[in-house]
Amino acid sequence: MRETEITFLGHAAFAIKSPRGKRIVIDPWLQANPAVPEALKRIEAPDYVLITHGHFDHLGDSVEIARAHPKAVFVCNFEISVWLGAQGIPEANLIGMNTGGTLDLDGIKVSMVHADHSCGILDGGKIVYGGDPCGYVVVFENGFTLYHAGDTNVFSDMSLIRDLYHPEVALLPIGGHYTMGPREAAKACEYLQAPTVIAMHHHTFPALTGSPEELARLVGERCKVLGPKPGDRL
Repeated sequence: MRETEITFLGHAAFAIKSPRGKRIVIDPWLQANPAVPEALKRIEAPDYVLITHGHFDHLGDSVEIARAHPKAVFVCNFEISVWLGAQGIPEANLIGMNTGGTLDLDGIKVSMVHADHSCGILDGGKIVYGGDPCGYVVVFENGFTLYHAGDTNVFSDMSLIRDLYHPEVALLPIGGHYTMGPREAAKACEYLQAPTVIAMHHHTFPALTGSPEELARLVGERCKVLGPKPGDRL
């Protein structure tokens, strides 16, 4: 069985190829994302798209992707699934769920977990209710376990994510201002105890000043911190 391939697209967007060849995209903000290389703005047809919350830089190009790839299935909270349905995405392509739920997607287990953030959807110049934000724990066919925290501050129940799911790699926002910065993310690393952390959601906007180098300095030998460039494959 092949290894899991993780490609950092930019900001909080990742494209993942599972050991059995399933393609998963998380938080597909691509076209207007200044961090995404031009060659990656159009992705290969995904099997599943996971959306952590309704902000434009995470919900992103979901509607456009659904139109371009009609077999793609979108996983999100219930409220976002209703909004996507109102944009014309067929009900058969939508899985609305909530924190605590786990799906089996062709042998890939996806659990929705808590995130400490907000979740409005920009719709026609107004913010509409988008339910609660979330993160995802994904267990691939070979048992490899990945945690995408979405947008969040540190919260002490990250220790429950550790105890329940034992993520091997954690994708954590570190930019500050809208999410936790390196100081808070270092505490998240302590709670999660994931051997490897991939820093995301930094430097896309001027306000997001937290750096992978600062996080690495704060955690020391506790875990390995990676700060991939957009387009890097891990």
